Formats: sequence, C-alpha cells, structure tokens
Amino acid sequence: MKAKVLVIEDDQGILKFLRRGLTYEGYEVDVAEDGKQGLELAKEKEPDLVVLDLMLPGIDGLEVCRQLRADGDVPILILTAKDETNDRVMGLDMGADDYMVKPFEFKELLARIRALLRRTQPTQVKVLEFADLTLDRGTRRAHRGDRVISLTAKEYELLELFMEHPRQVLTREVIYDRVWGYNFGGQSNIIEVYVRYLRQKLEEDGEPRLIHTLRGVGYVLRKPD
Repeated sequence: MKAKVLVIEDDQGILKFLRRGLTYEGYEVDVAEDGKQGLELAKEKEPDLVVLDLMLPGIDGLEVCRQLRADGDVPILILTAKDETNDRVMGLDMGADDYMVKPFEFKELLARIRALLRRTQPTQVKVLEFADLTLDRGTRRAHRGDRVISLTAKEYELLELFMEHPRQVLTREVIYDRVWGYNFGGQSNIIEVYVRYLRQKLEEDGEPRLIHTLRGVGYVLRKPD
C-alpha cells in the first residue's frame, strides 16, 4: 500500500512542488494551506507522515504540531525557513520527529521521509509472491514454482519493483527513477534489455508470461489473459 503523506504548507510554489514530487515517488499526498485545514485533514485522512511548515496563517505550525502529537504518534517532519536553534528546539519539544530548513534538497527530504516511515511501519515483507513467482529478499533469489532463478543485482531490483506493485502499470520514467536513479540517461533502451533478461529467466521452462508491455506506456506484472 502507498504511504499517505499530508503536507501542510502555505507557500503555493513549495506546496505544488512537494505534491508533484511525492506523488511521483509513489506516495499518496494530501495538502493543506493552513493549520486549521491541516488538523482537519489529519483527522480525516489519518496520514502515515506529516510534512509541516512552522509559519502558517491562523493556527501556527508549532500549535499544529502540539495538537497532532496530543492526538497520536504520526511522524512529523517540520519544514521551515527559520533556521535559529531556538526554533528547531521548540519544534522538537512540541513533538516533531525531524527538522529541515528551506531551501532544501528534495533527495534529502525523501531520505528523511523514508527513515521516519521505516521507524513506524511494519517490518518489510521478506518474501514477495505473485502467481507462481516468489522473490526472497534475504537470498535475493526468485523461484518460479520449484525452479530457482538466480538474478543479477539490477535484475533483482527491477523484479522487486514489479513485485512490489503487482497489476500496477509502471511507466518508463518511474522504472528509470527507482532502479537506475535520477541521473540515468532516459533515452537508453536499458529497460527493454533488462525486461528481456527477466523474461528469459522467468519463462525458461515455458512458463506463462507475467511481465507485459503496454506500448507507449510502460510495463505491468499481471497474470496472462
């Protein structure tokens, strides 16, 4: 399931940037432009994590943080232009779990979000299963029925991505981002090459195809028609 992130921020530019970026990263994102709306959405949506600006109209960020913490243990990441030590201390004393100062690097924000979610979410499932295909995260090996399939590092990462999102269409852009990273050349045919490698290994004994191509869109892991 997608982790739910609530962003409470009154700067429209930052709000749109975070909503677009976090959605692209696979999070389910809700946004609020002031403290009152943020508290209402937190109760309604029950997010897995809150990104909270301190300088908000109406109910300020510190009070929002205090009320969020009084109501539960949702991870709170404060994001603000203030960089004074006292402001950081006040935010943490109110119950925030982490603190970032604007301007910020989006990659660092993502890393902090992932770290906070790891502390609160259930332990990662060790073995992924789909149809007769299993992927053991401990041994980094796949099985098709009783047949063992050895994978290279990138083959493993690509198959893990598919098996984390069964029946979900993954665009080329998402696959590039998750498996090869932001800076990889998007014009390369590397995805097609590795999908072909995976298919050869998964279908070696004539098994039905599980990784399907949607021309002009991307790929999807699903059972054959």
